[in-house]
Amino acid sequence: MTQPGRTPTRSTTRSTRRATRLRPRRAAVVLTAAVMALAATACSSGGQQSGAGGGKPYIAIVSKGFQQQVWQTVKKGAEKEARKQNATISFEGPATESDVEAQVNMLANSLGKKPDAIGLAALDSRAVEPYLKKAQRHRTPVIAFDSGVDSDIPLTTAATDNKAAAAEAAQHMAHELGGKGKVALVVHSQTAASGTDRRDGFTEWMKAHAPGIDLLPVQYGGGDQTKSADITKAIIASNPDVKGIYGANEGSAMGVIQGVKESGRTDIRTVGFDSGQGQINAIDEGRMAGAITQNPVAIGEQVVRAAIKSINGRKLPKVINTGHYWYDRRNIDDAKIQAVLYH
Repeated sequence: MTQPGRTPTRSTTRSTRRATRLRPRRAAVVLTAAVMALAATACSSGGQQSGAGGGKPYIAIVSKGFQQQVWQTVKKGAEKEARKQNATISFEGPATESDVEAQVNMLANSLGKKPDAIGLAALDSRAVEPYLKKAQRHRTPVIAFDSGVDSDIPLTTAATDNKAAAAEAAQHMAHELGGKGKVALVVHSQTAASGTDRRDGFTEWMKAHAPGIDLLPVQYGGGDQTKSADITKAIIASNPDVKGIYGANEGSAMGVIQGVKESGRTDIRTVGFDSGQGQINAIDEGRMAGAITQNPVAIGEQVVRAAIKSINGRKLPKVINTGHYWYDRRNIDDAKIQAVLYH
């Protein structure tokens, strides 16, 4: 696994840095919205409107979210590469990573703009399948990112190896606990591949290598910090002997940190995924043992780079691994880590 070297001392810049399922009923709703939106975009597709690129290649990117720092950093990477490639992009995502219907509508509207390529981080593969098929009929290349899509239509997926990264998080959690104790998981999704991979990578490593760890049933918070905090407090109330809690994305991790604090516990070890400023602060302050950071700038860059290659008819690898790193108080100031934190 990729893991950067560690340094034993901390930089004085840390104080500056601190300052600075689908469910059955809902599935029916989303499917109805999908059919209606697909019909709407089909009505406009017969015209001769041009793409939104103003003569440049136009890539419409639909993310899993928008407000969290990880998505804003992916956006920065995409914008940076678009300037290099002389391309135009749009970038949008729903307010929360549980709003599948909103993402479906965004994807439908993006296809209606006749882009030269689509970038997609799908919240639910089944919900977006009609639009993947529409893109395929219109010969619009689809580049998946962050979460793989359960379909052969995307030409490639630019993402972290989430199972390997989660396994590394599990290894560090087991080390923190001396290989013994109850561990809980708060995961953002059981429909998006990033959620299932970060869940399975963590639990599979524990079962194979840490027999003294007792895993509690996985809980899902939709990546929402408040909901994840409430789940964390409920876990602690039901399992006062819990020793560690893992948050599988930025919102989940921040919710875990918040829930542990609001429960008045200082003896529970927490491990996270992503590297928003709140997580960085928590690690600085000793409230989180460490976390996995992705390289979101590279994800954004690779989406645009792959889209341009696909527009030009070039073959792409099935997966583009954008890397991951473990960071904690011992190595957080390393240049290699600083370069991939979500500033």
